[in-house]
Amino acid sequence: MKLAIFEVEDWECNAFQGLKESQQVEFESEALSPENASQYSDAEVISAFIYSDMSADTLKKFDNLKMIATRSTGFDHIDTDYCKKNNIKVCNVPTYGENTVAEHAFALMLAIAHNLTKATDRTRKGDFSQQGLQGFDLRGKTLGVIGTGNIGQCAIEIAQGFRMEVVAFDVKPKEELTSKLGFRYASMDEVLSSADIITVHVPGNKKTYHLISEDEFDKMKEGVILINTSRGSVVDVDALVKALSEGKVAAAGLDVLPEEPVMREEAELLRSVYRREHNLEELLADHVLLRLRNVLITPHSAFNTREAVQRILDTTRENIESFVEGKPENVVVGAS
Repeated sequence: MKLAIFEVEDWECNAFQGLKESQQVEFESEALSPENASQYSDAEVISAFIYSDMSADTLKKFDNLKMIATRSTGFDHIDTDYCKKNNIKVCNVPTYGENTVAEHAFALMLAIAHNLTKATDRTRKGDFSQQGLQGFDLRGKTLGVIGTGNIGQCAIEIAQGFRMEVVAFDVKPKEELTSKLGFRYASMDEVLSSADIITVHVPGNKKTYHLISEDEFDKMKEGVILINTSRGSVVDVDALVKALSEGKVAAAGLDVLPEEPVMREEAELLRSVYRREHNLEELLADHVLLRLRNVLITPHSAFNTREAVQRILDTTRENIESFVEGKPENVVVGAS
């Protein structure tokens, strides 16, 4: 069977060496795109991270594609309708970094709470003054957790260590967790209105698109802190820019932006302008957020620890091996 693995670094190739003993495997450091897909058109299995183009226009360039092994939990970057119509199975990595992403969310919180960016920038210049660096404690603050899946649960556990009060919302509350983890469920409106800090841990899909928008910001406390390490599409960035400019949101910590794949390469940005394939208003809002001093943005790196990446690679290899053996695992599109 022919396999093509995209967005892979040299050291990551080692995780797939076992497959080469029985399969034909090709590695590509670049993301899958309409331009390079034809070079691998005979691949029956492809694997990539979230920055690859897995639209129908790209996938149709493969003559006999049978399976996509995405190296992520989310699969909103894949045209699943096309996969269903063409009997292409999509397998994901259901868990790999719940603690990793939750830790990153708290890294953003702490950086904001203690003005770490401003403080380190200042001291690098030899300025050791304290003016404008006063922060705030996490202890005693109310943390609003939106989404209590694996990552949300880890965030709640970490919050308990900081002695925060936790109130959470989930469309499918897991009441058995409340006494175990020490938090309470509430309506979305109550979470928004009572939290000092809000952290979002939901998947990116049609139901969560702009889950946090102008109406939701209106319901929040004055001076709230927003943390988003889930998907960029979950937060309406135009509404966020407005809330930041008005002081409703005092600061934001973001690991994701709605148009981040386009912003990664200047060439892609220029192409998007001419093709009109992307939301230019969101692109503009993204660039505004990048320049605001009270907004911390990381490059979708919350997952990126040695341990989490190794778990991703191991599970992806196992997904491919199981598919080759006719016993696919972690199937999110296509009958298992």
